[in-house]
Order: sequence, then C-alpha cells, then structure tokens
Amino acid sequence: MDAEIAQLVEMGATPAQARAALKDHGDVMSAAEQIFDGRYAHIKDDDGAASSKAASSSKPQASAGAGGSKSKAKPSDEDEEDEDEDMEDAEDDEDDEEGEYAAYDSDFSERATGGARKIADIDPYAGIFFSKDRKEEVIEVEETPEYATLPSGTRVPLMTQGEWMRGCPEGGEQGFLFSLYQFLTSGSCPCPYQCGHSVPRNKADFFALHEDFKTYIRDLRLKVRHTCAGCKRTYCLACGESYSATEKPRPGMNNDIDHALFHCANLQGVIIGMGLAIVQTHYDFQAGPSNSTPNLPASPEEPEKKKRKLGSVLKGMVSSSLPSSPMDEDEYGGKKAKSGIGYAGTTREDTTGQAEALESQKARDSSLAELLSDVRFYLPSVRREGGGLASDFLIHPTTLAHIRRRFNVLCSTLLRNDSLSDMSDRSTLYSELFLWLETISNHEGLASIMGMPIMVVAAVKDVVVRKGTGNGSRSSKERTIVYEGSSGPRELLESIVVQAEAAMKGLEGIIKAREAKKDPETMTEEQKRMTSANKGKKPVNGAAIDEENEKLLSFCEGILKTAVAIDRSLLEIKGQAFMERMYSSLPRVSATSQSNVTTQATEGNDAVALAAGASEAEARVIYEQWAIRSRFEYCDLEVKNADGTTQTSPPSYKFSYSSDARMMVNLDMPKRSLAIARELAVLTTNLPVAWDSSIFLRVDESRVDVIKALITGPAGTPYENGCYLFDVFLPASYNQTPPLVKYLTTNSGTYRFNPNLYAEGKVCLSLLGTWEGPGWISGKSTLLQVLISIQSMILCDEPYLNEPGWASQAGTAASKAYSANVRRMVVNTAMLGNLKNPPEPFVDVIQTHFRLKAKSIIEQLDKWVKLDDGHATNGANNGGTATGTGSSGGAFQRDVTELKTLLRNLSV
Repeated sequence: MDAEIAQLVEMGATPAQARAALKDHGDVMSAAEQIFDGRYAHIKDDDGAASSKAASSSKPQASAGAGGSKSKAKPSDEDEEDEDEDMEDAEDDEDDEEGEYAAYDSDFSERATGGARKIADIDPYAGIFFSKDRKEEVIEVEETPEYATLPSGTRVPLMTQGEWMRGCPEGGEQGFLFSLYQFLTSGSCPCPYQCGHSVPRNKADFFALHEDFKTYIRDLRLKVRHTCAGCKRTYCLACGESYSATEKPRPGMNNDIDHALFHCANLQGVIIGMGLAIVQTHYDFQAGPSNSTPNLPASPEEPEKKKRKLGSVLKGMVSSSLPSSPMDEDEYGGKKAKSGIGYAGTTREDTTGQAEALESQKARDSSLAELLSDVRFYLPSVRREGGGLASDFLIHPTTLAHIRRRFNVLCSTLLRNDSLSDMSDRSTLYSELFLWLETISNHEGLASIMGMPIMVVAAVKDVVVRKGTGNGSRSSKERTIVYEGSSGPRELLESIVVQAEAAMKGLEGIIKAREAKKDPETMTEEQKRMTSANKGKKPVNGAAIDEENEKLLSFCEGILKTAVAIDRSLLEIKGQAFMERMYSSLPRVSATSQSNVTTQATEGNDAVALAAGASEAEARVIYEQWAIRSRFEYCDLEVKNADGTTQTSPPSYKFSYSSDARMMVNLDMPKRSLAIARELAVLTTNLPVAWDSSIFLRVDESRVDVIKALITGPAGTPYENGCYLFDVFLPASYNQTPPLVKYLTTNSGTYRFNPNLYAEGKVCLSLLGTWEGPGWISGKSTLLQVLISIQSMILCDEPYLNEPGWASQAGTAASKAYSANVRRMVVNTAMLGNLKNPPEPFVDVIQTHFRLKAKSIIEQLDKWVKLDDGHATNGANNGGTATGTGSSGGAFQRDVTELKTLLRNLSV
C-alpha cells in the first residue's frame, strides 16, 4: 500500500488524496484517473493544503476555444514546475474524461526501482507510454480572415483563433492555446513599475501573418520591448514583466534586441507557433493546391486506404523501360487481347524536363530548409551557444502543442519518404529536419514528443457553416474532425536508420580508407603503394565520385547521430521499460549466422505463432508482420571448414558466382560502392511483402555484393505459393551494367518453369540484357526493379504467352496444358522439394511460409488437382506436351498427398 501511495504522490497527488483514492478504487491507475479528474481536490493534507494537480479543470470546447487558465509565465524555476504540472493535469483530465485515452502504461515504478532521474515536474509526459490506438473527435473552426495595416503601410492577414488552435485534438493543449491567444490579443498590459500607465494589446502585435518569418521577427522586435509612456522604463509586452540587466552579446544575436525575444515563455510559445504556421503555409504552397488545407485529407469522403493491392504496388515500381506487360484495356477504354511480355520494340524513356524539375526541387528544399533553420533558432535549447536564455528553461505548454501538431505533420510527411537515396539528394532539407529532431530530443522538457504518436486526420465527419449575426460579426465554418494515432517521429525515423546502416555497410571500403588516412600505420602495403604513386597528382576521374560517397556517408552518419540522441534522451526521461517496448515495435534488420540457421529457423517458427482455428484474415496479418521482419537479413555465405574457419583465401561462397566474387577481393571501386550503398538502402525497407507474394533477400555480411533472393509465387498464377530461388551478384561494372542473376529452383537442372527461366538457370529479361527490348539504364535501373519484374512479369498467370512465338495464344489448349505442366513442377520442386530440403540461407523463411499458409495451400492443391489434365510432367516444357522422359501422370497426385501430409504436420 505504501508503494502505491508513493507512486501516486510521485504523479502529483498529496498523500491524503492518494490514500482516499486507493481506498475507493483499489488499483493505482484507477485512483490516478480520479485524482487527476479533480474528484479528490477537496481532501486536504495534514497542513491543510490541497494538491494543485488535483484541482478541477473545465473541459474547453474546441469550437469556441473556451476554458483553460491564462498561462502567464514568470522567469523562475518554481513557476516553470507549476506550469508544466498544470499542463499534465489538463492533458490527463481531458483524456480521462472522454474515456478514449486509457491505452497507456505507467513506467514510474520501473524507473523508480532502476534509479532513473525523476523529472515529471519538467516533462508532463514523463513516465507515460503512449499508444497509437487512440481516436479523438474535435470541432475545429475556420473563421473569415481579419487584416491589419502595419505602420509601414503593409496590409497583412491576422492569425485567427481557429487557425491558431487548428490541428490540436488534445483538450488540455486546446485550453493553453486558447489562453495564450486571449492573453496576447485582448485587454491591456499595465506597467510593472506601477506608474499607472498601461498599453493595449491587439492581434497585430503578435499574430500578424507575414510572408516570411524574418519579417515577422523584425516586426515583433519593434513591439515586444515596450517603453512605458509614463516612467520611460522598458518591459516585455508579452508577459508584462520587467527586463533584467542586459546580458553580454551572444553569437548570432543582436545584443539586447534579440535577448528581448527570449525573455519569457509567452514569447517562446507565440514565436514557435507563428513560425511553424508560416513553415506549414510555405510547405503547403510548395506541395500544390491539393495540400492547401493543412491536416485535412484531399477527399474527406474517401479516407486514405491503409494498404494497396500488390498489383498496384508492382505497377508503380516496375519501370516503363521494362518489356510491355498485358493490359486489360486499350487506349480508347475497350478490351484488348491478352499478350505476353515478349519483345515489344525499342522504347526510349522521355527524360525531357528532368533536370529542370530537379533544380526546381532543389530550390524549394533550400528555401524550406532556410525557413526551418530560422525558426529552430527560437526552439528551447539549454545547449545554445553561450548558454541558455530565460525561455530556454521555461517551456511553455503551447510550445509542446505547436511541435506536436504542426512540426510533427511536416516531420511525418518527410520521414515517410522511403528512399535514402532521394533523401541524400535532398540533404539540404533533410539535414535541417534531423537538426530539429536532435534539438527537440536534447531538451528534457520536449524529448518525450519523439516517442509519442502523431495524431493525424482520419476523417472529416461533417462541416457546418455559421453566418455571423449583428454588425461586425464574421461567418465561420465548423468541421468535426476525427484524429487517430499514427507512428511517432522516432518510429518513422527507424526505417531511415535501417537504410542508413545498410548504406554504410555498402560503403565500408570508403570508411576503412578514411580511417587509414587518419592512421597510416593501419594501411596495407597495397594501400601505401597506391598512396605513394598518387602523391602530388590531381584527382581526375574519381574525385567527383569520392565526393559523392563522402556526402552519402556523412548524411548517413547524421541520421544515426540523430537516432542516438533521441534514444539517449528517451532512456533518461522515460526509462528502460519504455525503451524496450518501443524497440520491440521498430523494424530491424538482423544478421544471421549460417552455422546457427537451423536453430534460428526453430526459434523463428516458435516466435511466429498462429492459433489453432485461426481465420485466413488473422493468418494474413501474422504472415505479413513476419514477412516485413524477415524480408532482408545479413548472413554468412562463406564456405567454412568443419571447425568454422574460412576454407580458402580469398574466401569461397555458397554461391553460383563465387569465382567472380573471389576475383574482386580488395578492389577499390568508389562508383560501384556508391551504387551498392544506395541499392542496399532501398532494399532493406522496400522489398514487397504480402500474403499473395513476397520477396526475401539474404546478403553476405562481409560481401554485400553477394546476394541470394527468394520469391514466393503470386496468387492466381501456376506459381502460387512456390518458393523460387535466385543468386544475384553485383559485378565490377555495377551500376553501369546490370547485376548477374541465376535461377536455382530447377530440380537439378531438369525443369524449365517458364520460357524466361531456363533449366540451366538463365533468366531472360531485357533489364538483364538477356532478352530483347528496353534494357538497363545506367544510374537509374535497380536490382529492386529486376526482382519485381521477375515476380510480376515472369511468374505470371499465363506463362505460355511469354514465349514470343506463342504470345497471341491466350486461353488456348496449349496454354492451359503449359500451365498445368508448370503446376506439376511447382508442387514437385518449388513446394515439396524446398520443404523437404530447404536450401540455405532460407530454411526459416521456407518453413514459416508453408506453416503460416498451410491451410490455404491445402485448399489450393485441391483446386490444382481438379485442374490437372493427367499428363506426365514435361521437364523441357516445350509447349506443354508430354514426353517419354517425363514422370507418370500419377506422380502429381503422389506429390500432392505427400505435401499435404507435411503441411498438416507443420501446422500442428
């Protein structure tokens, strides 16, 4: 009981209130909810004092912004603590009252036992584990804009109260936003020296929406440091308090003129709020008309779909430079005949205007980055050069609200970019974004935001237009908006961290060279000879490439530095339990040891549990979650001796292109390294995985150019649910030339599964230069395109049409016979053969794939048996006709029976 009382006291209750609440409700969390809701505010301590945290608070109405107390900040540590406690109280009151926000756990007990620092009085979210399973419904008001004419004669719009509070679904934060807006736009500010004079405040003083932030700051500087007309002394118009003695000049600041903008928390809240509003307007304008309404979906009636069908994903990712694929409609909308992917002519991609578009994007990014940098200067930062200023230590509650609702929306949009390559090309903007994240995480009063979900618009339920009544009244538009939790900044950053780690693995040669330059003693004899030979020579061909490698490497290091800073702060503030739960939900790329592959397969199967009697919908969810975690891993593909030592030097690999890989040991090829780094970054998080079909990769942990791929056959095709393996090698000339790809699932070189997949392992695809048609484009085509092309265009629903001579014979008896023959080979080799003897390093993938889909595959086999034509398997697959060398027709039924038995045993 004493421990529970201590917990509640640490949350802010008094001992008397804690005892009373626990007596009535039993458990800590229920008691805490009632205390924070003000139910026990009347209970006094022995000294007659009631807890300020338990004071009742009225629930503010989002439509009118009513409620909430004025937050008049004073530059003292005690007031800072009170203010943050008030915010926590208001936040919890609103969440508990609506009953929508109970999906969190307290980490106070874990942190207390672990000796973690108590900072709940600094960070209102300390000790809270936030869940994404939240929904909040609020009414947001869009008012008719007001305008003001400045002394300079410039006419500018004013920030309305509705716009100031827009995008904030939290009741407590609404109250603080409303309170600050009202405080700075109405009434008078009396002279703090009590001379009897006062000055009226109006909206134009703090809420004038200038076209750019620098102009806003210049205008604010002229107004906030007010000189009293009576006593001629100066004071702050934002808080009504006097200034302290002028501090010494700081780097990048204009002495006391700039110090005036850091005087109080009120100024901090309004500057960050207005600055981020200008940033959001700037970003929305750049993005185009469709994004002109911040935080609202373009079409409220059609909320964004959570998932796209696999077909649409493939269609978007396969380049137009690939061979033409079957289409259902012609250019006039009518049906046209189905055809194969055979040679379709020499199509050239039109690149007109690409350079102009890139330059335009670069200019927009530079402009937005500069604006973000200007606003970041006013973020609270105790690490400011020269030391923190007053408002750096006084975190205004509205600052938290602004960052959570305005900055996080922009942050979410930018971090959802799934291409590290694109980010590095736009490094000016993304480097500034990472500086924002690092600055926020370095302040103990803000860091929790990095681990919190971002509330985004899920739906707009209804819109009501209200006309103003009376003279001077303005009309308004009310929207009922449903917000729901989505991934927070740290979670979104993780996919980029994974890509950055992969890219750095591809740049290991560059990293070693950089370290060698720092310490010549660690250089090999070959490196020393090359350095000596190049001494005094000007870098010619490789200089630009080396510079680009260094740029990508530095960019990746910046990403990892940001993630480390965030994690360090969250660990200190939230505790170990919070971090463990957060890490468990983040995507990771694991490294598997080949010697432990059987053990890992068993562990993997145990970890991916499917309840008995689970529906297909439940199985789909579990399968896709597993596939996302397993799609990309590093492993050891070296050929080892019995004692685990390397068999040869240079090493040999369990790989079709082992001799090619051995020949390239220690070769320094910066251009290739850069291409591989970019490729790995994309592959780690962009391999398509779905119930219908997935792609899995295993990359050697010491030679990232040695790759093995497994593709599961797409649904609705003769290849459905089979496992097809490929060896992939990135040669010396990569990415100027395509990768080398060999097909391995051939039943020891006897089965030809497709006109484009030969029994000896050749893969016919124009991208690889092994097929006629549009080919590999240096610097643009990717391994991901190759893999998706195989998945979607070779493993297709009517493979007979892939042979140019048969491309027009859709639906014919020959085509049906060919597909039936393919199904027999798939069951025998791509299913049964792989399940009985799963090839390394895909033991765990193959076993888990068949175990999770066992029920579905058994139903699929029953359908295939009915579709079978009874012919013997034709390994050469020459038109689907049987040959004397094929197996008997009964072999297919025996394979199906054996496979079903294995599948049932797997699912037990």
